[in-house]
Parts: sequence; C-alpha cells; structure tokens
Amino acid sequence: MYGFLADVVVVVHFAFVAGVVFGQLLIVIGVLARWQWIRNAWFRCIHLLSILFVAFEYVFGITCPLTNLERYWRRPHGAGLQSEAFMIRLLRGLFFCPVETEGTLTVAACVFAGLAVVTFILAPPRFRRRRAALPAPAPPSEAEPVST
Repeated sequence: MYGFLADVVVVVHFAFVAGVVFGQLLIVIGVLARWQWIRNAWFRCIHLLSILFVAFEYVFGITCPLTNLERYWRRPHGAGLQSEAFMIRLLRGLFFCPVETEGTLTVAACVFAGLAVVTFILAPPRFRRRRAALPAPAPPSEAEPVST
C-alpha cells in the first residue's frame, strides 16, 4: 500500500513539474499568438507562485515536500528508496540529461523563475474588476400613472 501511495506522489510531482513547464510554454506562445486566456489571473498567479516556490526551495536547500513524502512512504518496505532528488531522477530518466548536482538545478530553477517573472510583467494577467452597482430604480411616484 505504501509503495502505491509513493507512486501516486511521483505522479502528482510529475504533474506539478509538467504544469509549470508547459504552462510557461503556453504563456510564451499565447503572448505571441495573442491568446486572451493566458491572461487569466488565477492561472498566471498560481503558475508564478509555483515556480517561485521551486526556486526558493533550490536556493535555500530545502527538500521538496513531495520528495519527502515519497521517501516517507517508500521507507517502510525499503522499496525503491533513492537518495537522489526527484528532479535529478526525472531529468536522467525522462530526458537523459547529464545532471550531476543540485547546483545545476538551482541555476535552472532561478532562470526559469526569472522567465516567469518577465512574462508576468510583459504580459500581465487581467484581474476582473467588480462592476459598480447600478442605482436601484426609484419607486413610481404617486403623481405618475402606473400602466397595467
């Protein structure tokens, strides 16, 4: 059961990484193609906060909570317990990148966060403004005839 839960965490972790990477790709394409949906405030703010959180983790040497959770659930059975960070395993396994140190990922995360900040500034999200309440119609006065 714990191995299954750890595998679920890996899938969630991968979905998070894919969401940040492909989200940024869609934002850049959307700016060039003038797509309006990429200016959705919820999407843009969640995306920016996500990558800033990742960069913060790398800069301050904090292990990702999802990595810790995966390790915690793999520990009872010793199944597939790995000391490498999730991103290093992902890059080696999926993209065959020769990533050897966390320092490389720190630089990559900071550059990616910088790109997200730049696109956030150059193509800002659109926040909806609340419409001003229209004044309530005045009740008919006694001097005006009411038509039925």
